[in-house]
Amino acid sequence: MGNCCQLLLIGLLTLSIFLIKPSSSSKIIRRFSYNIERKNVTRLCRTKKLLTVNGKYPGPTIFVHEGDNVEVKVTNKSPWNTTIHWHGVRQLRSGWADGPAYITQCPIVPGGTYTYKFTIINQRGTLWWHAHLSWQRATVHGAFIIYPRMRPYPFSAPVEAEIPIIFGEWWNGEIEDIENDMKLYGSGPNSSDAYTINGLPGPSYPCSNKDTFIQTIEQGKTYLLRIINAALNDELFFAVANHTLTVVEIDAVYTKPFTTKAIMVTPGQTTNVLITANQVPDSTGMFVMAARPYLTSVFPFDNSTTVGFLKYKIPNAKITKTPAKSFTLPSNLPQIEDTPFATKFAEKLRSLGSPEYPCNVPKEIDKRVITTISLNLQDCPVNQTCKGFKNKKFYASMNNQSFIRPSISILESHYRNLSNTMFSNFPGRPPHPFNYTGVDPLSENLNTEFSTRILVVPHGTKLEIVLQDTNFLNPENHPIHVHGHNFFIVGRGFGNYDVDRDTKYYNLIDPPERNTVAVPVGGWAAIRLTADNPGVWFIHCHLEEHTSWGLAMGLIVQSGQHPSQCLLPPPDDFPTC
Repeated sequence: MGNCCQLLLIGLLTLSIFLIKPSSSSKIIRRFSYNIERKNVTRLCRTKKLLTVNGKYPGPTIFVHEGDNVEVKVTNKSPWNTTIHWHGVRQLRSGWADGPAYITQCPIVPGGTYTYKFTIINQRGTLWWHAHLSWQRATVHGAFIIYPRMRPYPFSAPVEAEIPIIFGEWWNGEIEDIENDMKLYGSGPNSSDAYTINGLPGPSYPCSNKDTFIQTIEQGKTYLLRIINAALNDELFFAVANHTLTVVEIDAVYTKPFTTKAIMVTPGQTTNVLITANQVPDSTGMFVMAARPYLTSVFPFDNSTTVGFLKYKIPNAKITKTPAKSFTLPSNLPQIEDTPFATKFAEKLRSLGSPEYPCNVPKEIDKRVITTISLNLQDCPVNQTCKGFKNKKFYASMNNQSFIRPSISILESHYRNLSNTMFSNFPGRPPHPFNYTGVDPLSENLNTEFSTRILVVPHGTKLEIVLQDTNFLNPENHPIHVHGHNFFIVGRGFGNYDVDRDTKYYNLIDPPERNTVAVPVGGWAAIRLTADNPGVWFIHCHLEEHTSWGLAMGLIVQSGQHPSQCLLPPPDDFPTC
């Protein structure tokens, strides 16, 4: 880290002396305590012990303001290692608090504690938090809401109330067993038994009429729905019967508002929409809201729909705590294979690009990385039983590299200058160029290589990453999440990416800014970012089965020349492996 870190340590000592005396201009510290523990939860007439936070499923919502310092003390009262990731929080210079196990930290062991400390810098909107070890985020997740410090929302409609909507999945079986069987036999995982809205399946599932989310609203009022997809393995469509939605924010970034009959949201993404109670209700006052999967895979999936209700407040009407057993799904809810809707919806997303909220997309780049996204088959090891296609094992890869998490923290090894001896460089191009989306999946499937590959870039690099889907096994929509940075989606398309042809059609004026991009099925997406956050960052598919199979890579952003461009030192209570 050199002179940069020496200057940083001197600066920290000076700052600590200054902060002994309180100041009216000091930033607010928001402190929270999380206890991760097992608790009995009943859904679909099945009671089982779930990992929960403070006994809640989903976990508690965190409310903070732009500019706040945040401290979350996590105590692990479960029998397993765990971590927490603050999804979408940039963690500027505070990568020690990012959370992915063995990438930025060693896990919190049973009985251990760790306090995540970070500052909300130039962000406001809807994000979320979740466990980032194994498949624990199936139940360990919750909303993370950042309010603007001084400025009002950049849309004119007065908001009566804000309603978090978290989509999830429920398994009747033990999630640990499902994950372990998938790894042991190399097969696809069992699909979930239900989708949920705020942890409740709704009346389309057996024994779930009482477990239905119902939100009361008043006629004529406008509401802000803060929608989060916390599902493990499925993109979801969402709609409300007879109502239109106005999209105003994605991944905690304001957008140019537009109206739509429905939305598509991938695992990892958030979408804020305005909805106005402007319809004429019947005697029940109930309007169905529903979510069901967007299908792009040949693998088995949960072909079901979770349902909740918006209930208009009607004077003198009987209070209803459970919905009617008969209902009709919204006619405006897309069908499960509606790729044209998903494509058109993505094309409508644009950064607000106002003077107050500019769109700072890099117009020129220093480096372009092209990476294939593939599902792979591996020959079954001798004396093992494999249940994948053709009795082989499923894996996944980026540029034919299937990511292996080490047994230590990559961030700590980088900070202590050990990275060069433990990890290798991620290839900036596919090792074997071919017809990525036209390949015969039964004859061209390459065996993947297993490695811990890291892309290393200097501080401030204007980086473009082209994410190319492939037709190995089958093409699929992949939600790729980048830790530590927001990025701009400057281009999307179907088929094979062509640098000479496709760069001509990039949007460098108002492309959408996100932290998770849906790479089109059988297509590509080009993202640009300024790598100005020093540290180690995980880039991976947010379909949990694909991350487990190795669809991931690491990104190291080197420290710059000035103390403000350096990674901060690790905290005293940083977990060890």
